[in-house]
Amino acid sequence: MAEVVVIGCGVIGLSTAVRLREAGLDARIVAADPPERTTSAVAAAIWYPYRAYPEREVLRWGRRTFEVLETLAAEPKAGVRMREGLELRRERAGEPWWAGAVPGVRRCTEDELPPGYREGHAFVVPVVEMPIYLRYLLARFDSVGGTVERRVVSHVAELAGEAALIVNCAGLGASGLVGDGSMAPVRGQVLRVRNPGLDRFFLDEDDPEGVTYIVPRSEDCVLGGTADEGAWDTEPDPGTAATILRRCSVLEPRLADAEVLGHGVGLRPGRPEVRLEREAGDGLSIVHNYGHGGSGVTLSWGCAEEATGLVVDALRGAE
Repeated sequence: MAEVVVIGCGVIGLSTAVRLREAGLDARIVAADPPERTTSAVAAAIWYPYRAYPEREVLRWGRRTFEVLETLAAEPKAGVRMREGLELRRERAGEPWWAGAVPGVRRCTEDELPPGYREGHAFVVPVVEMPIYLRYLLARFDSVGGTVERRVVSHVAELAGEAALIVNCAGLGASGLVGDGSMAPVRGQVLRVRNPGLDRFFLDEDDPEGVTYIVPRSEDCVLGGTADEGAWDTEPDPGTAATILRRCSVLEPRLADAEVLGHGVGLRPGRPEVRLEREAGDGLSIVHNYGHGGSGVTLSWGCAEEATGLVVDALRGAE
């Protein structure tokens, strides 16, 4: 019997499982889908707190994750780069609430603002190329003896007797896994286009047509997006894709003729607050680590380390 079974193989599950193994614990992963078929694989994945609460804890977890990702940017195989980008505002606003976690946030100069914007902030954060990064995490987990079992788990009680402790990193799947009725999908649609030479990202949360972002990567750009609460449809909508491309092309005209490489839809695990806590009951000890909204990458390492601490304390208490 393993000491720990982690449910889920997205960025939260993999990061947590890596930290558990590197802490010397016998941890394995059970997941219905491989990393490349999770919501994490679709993410544009810049460090940026989005639809995750409470803000005070998000800031703490995000600050730690920033530190880890900044270090990983020096590892070519990790797929992490530090890039400058702009958060754009149509109305005057103060400093971003998350600025305390990011060094060097500055107000944009007027010539940096696209037409129609009154204010913006520039900052340098990790941009994570998820197909590469998920493979990196999986290889890192494997290198310390971790294993992944492809298996559908309908309820957490099915794992009773398989481990001393369960870590629930099931994301949206926690709705059925532990009966969490507060979970709700926040549908995000993106498209990938060939990078026409961009090196800065752009974010506009205030666009009346929907959240708009441009995230350049090594060979492509991820363009978004949508934030459709309660929508479960995972098929890309051609009309929505055309609208996203039009909005992004207004921000960056070089995208208008960019070759479209693919489309994607991810269901963000929406919840009023991130659930990161230990629960003991019915003979099964569980550490929950889910409900990160659109901030899975942004909070991954901070939450993984806190979850690992909860697991270590629980196992010591059981000795």
